[in-house]
Amino acid sequence: MPLPMPLATTMEPVHGLNAYSLAILLHIVLFVYWLGSDIGVFYSSRFILRSELPTPARSVAAKIMHAVDMAPRICLVLFLPSGVTLMSLSPFGEDVFPGWLLALTWVAALCWLVLVVYDYTRGATPLGTVVQKLDLIVRYGLAVVLLAGSGYVFFTAEPFGVTTNPKWLAAKVAAYALCILSGVMIRRQLSPFGPAFGKLVTEGSTPEVEHQIRHSVRSCLPYVYAIWFLVLVAAFLGVVKPGTTAFG
Repeated sequence: MPLPMPLATTMEPVHGLNAYSLAILLHIVLFVYWLGSDIGVFYSSRFILRSELPTPARSVAAKIMHAVDMAPRICLVLFLPSGVTLMSLSPFGEDVFPGWLLALTWVAALCWLVLVVYDYTRGATPLGTVVQKLDLIVRYGLAVVLLAGSGYVFFTAEPFGVTTNPKWLAAKVAAYALCILSGVMIRRQLSPFGPAFGKLVTEGSTPEVEHQIRHSVRSCLPYVYAIWFLVLVAAFLGVVKPGTTAFG
């Protein structure tokens, strides 16, 4: 499909069926499913914490939470290549993100997605342990690279030769990188949850088990709220593009 032509010279939005509009649609769908399913995970976790409920009911809530939690994990991974696609299709991003770099980004993202899905579905295996470590390496490395890149764009007058003042994009990239780090922190805070919930199912409820479950879930809430806020900030920046000197 042909690239949209007049983005850099007109403030008119792109209409019709083309690569740019489809990329915007994908970006919106990922945003909706990321935030919506994350709220679903949060709501399901409330039932797990209710000690007055029978253990089978809490187990069902845990299974629902586990299944729904796959969606935000997928959206987190695909949000990056989706955003790079939007940049590549815009006139000021053509030189920064050529076709080969866009293709490489998608291949790398899909490889990362394989790690994420395998880690989430087959984590309790020797290979799963290796995959989990690789996934963490990718997350830390990507967060560092993105924060460094956003810092460069934010503090450089014309980063990569772009003259449209893309500081909004630097902030959006930084918000995404912080989402990645927040997700890592959630994983760390939830590490005691699995063993504690396993004891609940096999041995029954005890004050110690209930405390471990409540503490592990509640300790990750600040990072959950941070992700919600950062995703909304990224959406706002992507729509409004504050400070930009041209539509892009």
